[in-house]
Amino acid sequence: MNRTDEYQSPKSAATGSGIPTTGAISVRVRYAECDPMNVAHHASYAPWLEIGRTELLRAGGKSYAALEQAGVFLVVTKLEIKYRRPIVYDDVIEVRTTAHESGRIKIRHTYELVLIQRLDSDPDPSTDRRVPIDGVCAVASTELACVNSEGRPVPLPEWLVPGA
Repeated sequence: MNRTDEYQSPKSAATGSGIPTTGAISVRVRYAECDPMNVAHHASYAPWLEIGRTELLRAGGKSYAALEQAGVFLVVTKLEIKYRRPIVYDDVIEVRTTAHESGRIKIRHTYELVLIQRLDSDPDPSTDRRVPIDGVCAVASTELACVNSEGRPVPLPEWLVPGA
């Protein structure tokens, strides 16, 4: 199995409707996500962040598909990633996602991509200089705007606002 998409229990309070504000999911890095040196390509990070966001919704009993069927769409308006250490083929990382309130129309998420397993064992920064001491290989943030089916900004549904 190349991917271990197992959602883990939310780590903090949920929004008023039960959507968690934090959560984590484990992902095994696939060969197709890497460059010729077996290092995860920078373009692979954005889908991992999306997995983190969608699993927060799913943990609260919602899905992006249901959101879109209701005519509510979330579009990425900002994406920032700071790469600290390389993630390589077959590593298991944990995508830790936190939702933050960011206004009536936008929602912000922050992320930590933490190295959980390398070469089928616990990562050891004393023997592998590519392993960060705190385990965090990358940090990121996204901002999403809520729009309707015509692409016009609309307020976030109340149940989706963190802390509501």
